[in-house]
Amino acid sequence: MNSAVESRNLDPAEQAKFEQLAARWWDREGEFRPLHDLNPARQDYVAQRAPLRHSKVLDVGCGGGILSESLAAAGAQVTAIDVAEKALAVARLHGLESELEVDYRQCTVEELAQSEAGGFSAITCMEML
Repeated sequence: MNSAVESRNLDPAEQAKFEQLAARWWDREGEFRPLHDLNPARQDYVAQRAPLRHSKVLDVGCGGGILSESLAAAGAQVTAIDVAEKALAVARLHGLESELEVDYRQCTVEELAQSEAGGFSAITCMEML
């Protein structure tokens, strides 16, 4: 990753916290329960503003892939990015178990913009500060 971009936009303490919690992303009774509970509303919010079926959607800060998977299940072609390697590994594994196709990538949005500018019907960036 580009260190100039990384130093401006990444909080190492937050990144470390989510790396530590990575194995629990899909525990619906654990720390991420609020995201699981909120996810239907998040998906509905996106679907009301952009058609999902056959649309290319970018999910920025996807973490363990909770929203990414639901967008894919609704018919979107999802590219999901995050800087947290362990969370992405969990997301990829869960996607295989769920038989949903999501293109998970470890990068920042700035890096993705340099390599793949444009081309998305909708971009989500939920619960990131």
